[in-house]
Amino acid sequence: MSSTFVNAQEAQVATSAPTYVYQTVTVIESIVPSGIGRSRMIFGTEDRDFRDYTSSRSEEDDERNKSSRKDIRVKDFEETKLLNFFNIAGIRFQNIAANDAVVTSKINDLASEGWELAFVNSGVESFSGNGDSNGIYVTRYIFKKQVS
Repeated sequence: MSSTFVNAQEAQVATSAPTYVYQTVTVIESIVPSGIGRSRMIFGTEDRDFRDYTSSRSEEDDERNKSSRKDIRVKDFEETKLLNFFNIAGIRFQNIAANDAVVTSKINDLASEGWELAFVNSGVESFSGNGDSNGIYVTRYIFKKQVS
């Protein structure tokens, strides 16, 4: 009976980092008083390459980016209606629960397709004084899926 001992330094182990693709779901929820805003979940179905719309600027070459907005604009996307946080009587907790259920449904759907929630980013633009009736709450859900 013979045994073979392999020195770890001599072993050729092929390892490589996995490669991922990413997908973003954006949720915009209106926080405008009286419920007059619009709330939506947006899921892009059309790809764009940032390189097509990127320029480099420097002190010597300070020419502005001349990318055309119509070329950047995406026309193919899913738009899911959500409910506004407020109605005429004030904050509407049922609307928040309904939005949570719809967003969770989208997250579960993507998870069933092999997407993993990687990051969540949020921001708010809210009431800033008399005469400002604008307000939105934006949440971006960034998903990743291993491709190799």
